[in-house]
Amino acid sequence: MATALTLRVKKHRDALRMAGLRPVQIWVPDTRRPDFAEECRRQCQLVAQSDSADTDMQHLMADTLADVDGWTE
Repeated sequence: MATALTLRVKKHRDALRMAGLRPVQIWVPDTRRPDFAEECRRQCQLVAQSDSADTDMQHLMADTLADVDGWTE
């Protein structure tokens, strides 16, 4: 026999499905690995190097930052 919690979860999931959603499973990096921080640094450095060499991106970013007058937080 299903518990009250199991029934609530089933009801919630059924409602989500009725709303047109479906469950998915995704795999993400394990932040507990000892090499995680170093790998983040490595990838950030690669992105920074790539971005600094891309003059079109630099111009786009500068233009975008110059066009924030009137924005609210």
